Amino acid sequence: MIQQIKRIPGVTSIYRVFRLAPIYHYLLAFLGAAVYGFPSRRMVVIGVTGTKGKTTTCNLIAHILNAADHKTGLATTVNFRIGEEEWVNDTKQTMLGRFALQKLLKRMAAAGCEYAVVETSSEGVLQFRHRFINYHVAVFTNLSPEHIERHGSFEKYRAAKVKLFAQVARKKDGVGVYNLDDPNIDYFLRPPVAAQYGYALRTSPAQAKENALRVLQIKNIRLSAAETEFELGGDRYLMPLLGEFNVLNAAAAICVALSRLIPPEKIKAALETARPAPGRLEFIDKGQDFRVIVDYAHEPASLTALYETVKTIFKPRRVIGLLGSQGGGRDKAKRAEMGRLAANFCDTLILTNEDPYDEPPEKIVEDIERAARAVKNGAEILKIIDRREAIRQALKLAAPGDAVVISGKGGEVWMCVAAGKMIPWNDRRIVEEALEESKQGQVSR
Repeated sequence: MIQQIKRIPGVTSIYRVFRLAPIYHYLLAFLGAAVYGFPSRRMVVIGVTGTKGKTTTCNLIAHILNAADHKTGLATTVNFRIGEEEWVNDTKQTMLGRFALQKLLKRMAAAGCEYAVVETSSEGVLQFRHRFINYHVAVFTNLSPEHIERHGSFEKYRAAKVKLFAQVARKKDGVGVYNLDDPNIDYFLRPPVAAQYGYALRTSPAQAKENALRVLQIKNIRLSAAETEFELGGDRYLMPLLGEFNVLNAAAAICVALSRLIPPEKIKAALETARPAPGRLEFIDKGQDFRVIVDYAHEPASLTALYETVKTIFKPRRVIGLLGSQGGGRDKAKRAEMGRLAANFCDTLILTNEDPYDEPPEKIVEDIERAARAVKNGAEILKIIDRREAIRQALKLAAPGDAVVISGKGGEVWMCVAAGKMIPWNDRRIVEEALEESKQGQVSR
């Protein structure tokens, strides 16, 4: 059959391109590492993969290691760090391309970094960006459907993530860190990583111990509007990051630190001074009498966790949600699900633009709206395509005791629109400007 298809005019060249694509990506990965002298060999590289929590977990790991006097480099969706120097990731890439990533790793090694923490995406694995990086530690946060169009199926998406652990399993001193509560955990435990650290909140201790060599149980979580306390492996931790999902992110980071023999006392001290990654459950306070939260949540599981955290911790009078979705053929199926859950959680829901790429923003919003309006006794729904205006309207609608939840872009600094254009964007800055203008207007009156 393949031979018959290949005889069709014009198909032969396409077939060759797709057949040779893996070789092309592999060679690029090798060339990138070779050009910069295989810099990862001079550091302990920690790769973090999963669907949610990767950026926050990476930042927590780097913060703990730096605080324990181990100079550390960091590469995530939103930020880069070398020691205490930090700058924004403005590339619109979770995992940099092969040459750019190897160049950054070389900068880290040249600066004397002992560790490099790399957010490792399924797209990066698909294009062999993880190859020729000397990973010592692999971290699995969780898994839920995302990027299905890109990978072809959820199973292929999961398999791409597992490849990071297969790579670490080839090391005699490799370390794996696992969220044992995740339904997909068995797949990630299959590669025989030498040292396995598992953390669990809902999985029973007996069941968890069947799955990993060392298991740390999460217990006695105490959530408040100012801080979060929890126990892990018998030690009590306190941090300013909020929400149960951040307890899981912190547990992953603690497991990594313990695997590197960082004393619990130093880990505790570091967590007490941790701060959210840009655009991850970020609170904006300009003296207003309602709460404003900016978060990256852009798929159903993370959006649910965001709304649940806001309602549980702050108990707002009303929730005003601002929601969009990506265009360009990216996970179209999630639009309806996000519309339904947002309509269930929010009292007022403003549907707006996010990253439309070449897809009409109105079409994306209609896909979300159709599902949101089907929710019985759901939210009041408004459509404002202009995201800047939508943010301003959400803030105008807010009354004392309300919570305005702006999701989808978080700390991103670009909006991707038609014809491959990227326009500068910053949800936080727009919120701050609108709140300042509102305050000045009240004073002038």
